[in-house]
Amino acid sequence: MRPGRPGAAEPFKPRQGRETATVRKCLWVPPVTCSGIFSMTSNRSRWVFIVLALIAGIAIGLAYGWVIDPVDFFNLTPDTLRADYKADYVLMTAEAYRVEQDPGLAARRLAIFGTQSPSAIAAEGLDHARANGFSDSDVALIQELVTALQAWSGIE
Repeated sequence: MRPGRPGAAEPFKPRQGRETATVRKCLWVPPVTCSGIFSMTSNRSRWVFIVLALIAGIAIGLAYGWVIDPVDFFNLTPDTLRADYKADYVLMTAEAYRVEQDPGLAARRLAIFGTQSPSAIAAEGLDHARANGFSDSDVALIQELVTALQAWSGIE
């Protein structure tokens, strides 16, 4: 004990008075020794194996994805988009129209979807937005765009 500090480290005192515990003979199991399980060399070799397997797996995956079977990119036109993506594009065009107030520019933005007129494309986007639960403010924006495109003659 150190003087001046209450609760300082005290000398060890065993809690039990006897040195060995009594075990009934019917529950007694002889001790098992597994000397190789917890040795440092087997743990180290196990970790080395795990790290090497991880590195090999990453290398094989990269080789497969970049060399053997890489992703094929195609030059697809926007008219091949799904209807929900087309409706999102129409909504973005409607938001840009609200800021710019230029129906000709909005019509050029929607003309990338093919042979339909820009007002028909916007109307399809409006129908999809109403059917799929777009917010009321988004539906109102698209409706404003559809009305402006129907009124726009395309001649400037």
